[in-house]
Amino acid sequence: MTDEEKSQLQFLPFHAINEFMRIDFRMTVLRSALLSVDEVSDKTRSEVDRLTKKWVKVPGFRNSAKAPATMKAVSMVKPFANEPKMAGAILQAWTEAHPELRQQIFEILNGFGWKLLPLEFNRIRLPGFLTQWPEEEDYEVIYSAYAEKYPEGEHGIDEVSLMAVWLSMRLPVDKVSKTELAELPFPEISEEESES
Repeated sequence: MTDEEKSQLQFLPFHAINEFMRIDFRMTVLRSALLSVDEVSDKTRSEVDRLTKKWVKVPGFRNSAKAPATMKAVSMVKPFANEPKMAGAILQAWTEAHPELRQQIFEILNGFGWKLLPLEFNRIRLPGFLTQWPEEEDYEVIYSAYAEKYPEGEHGIDEVSLMAVWLSMRLPVDKVSKTELAELPFPEISEEESES
């Protein structure tokens, strides 16, 4: 990727996701990520703990990372809304805590021909979300594909949409045709980066 192409990449910081989430769903994601933090990779767990200690204040706990998940979730709403790194770490943890859904949505997006980073790539290493989204495949189209391919699937449109956002690293800010999207630059990673 040339320097000119890199300069064309426009990112929104991770906490911009809050503009696309309902308040109740945001709390659901926070609780789910924090309750599942023991199931995620060591890197992600360490990052969530580090950022929790830094930005989250839970009454009665010197070290907020030691507080019960439900108490942390309530105190984490503001940092999740204001701190890009916190939002990214929580979204990465939430995604890792739902490996089956992650695999299913990855396959659906691949089937649509989307450019994606490797499934195991830790996306918090990027500066944020790309702003272009394929106009032909909105949340409803992705959810319909999920419901058709996995009729026994237990996830709703909010979870499917959030997983699509995180795996694609895109927010539906600027809707463009798939042809236009294919011509836009996309973050490239090396072999070593894809394994971490």
